[in-house]
Amino acid sequence: MNISQPKKYPQKTTKKRLTNEQVKLLETSFNFNNKLDSTRKSHLAQELGVPARQIAIWYQNKRARWRNQSLETDYKALQHRLERVSNDKNRLEREVERLKGELEKAKDLLVSSKTMNYASLPSFSTSCDEVGSSSLLGDHGDFYVCFDNHQFDHKSNGHDFFGRSMS
Repeated sequence: MNISQPKKYPQKTTKKRLTNEQVKLLETSFNFNNKLDSTRKSHLAQELGVPARQIAIWYQNKRARWRNQSLETDYKALQHRLERVSNDKNRLEREVERLKGELEKAKDLLVSSKTMNYASLPSFSTSCDEVGSSSLLGDHGDFYVCFDNHQFDHKSNGHDFFGRSMS
C-alpha cells in the first residue's frame, strides 16, 4: 500500500449535538419562519457556534417532522369526520326505514278505512300547495294527502287515521 496517496474520502468530522438551549433557539426561529435564508442561516450558525450546514440540516429535518405531524393531525381530523358522517348516514338510513314503515301503515289504514271508499279516490297528484308533517308517532302537526284538487285531512269524518295506536 502506498501511504503517500491522498484518501478518496475526507475524514468525517464528528458532529456536535445541539444543547437544549440551542434547540430552543432554533425552535423559536423555526416557529417564526420555517424557511431558512442564507443570511439567517449564517447568523444562527454564528450565534450558536455550529456550522451553517448543521443549521440547514436541522431546518430540513424539522420541516419534515412538522409536515408529518401536520399530516397526522389532518388524518385524525378526517378520521373523526368520517366517523361522524358514517354515524349520520346510519342514523338517516334507520330513519328512512322507519318512515317507510310509517308510510306502509298509513297506506294500510287508508285502504282499510270504512269511512272512505278507496276505489272512489282520485289519483294522487305530484304537486301539493300545502305540506304538513308526517309522523305517525305522535307529531300533532297536520297531515295532508294531495289528490288532483282535493285535500285529505288526517281527521276526516271524525276518525284520526294517524293517531297513536294502542297496540
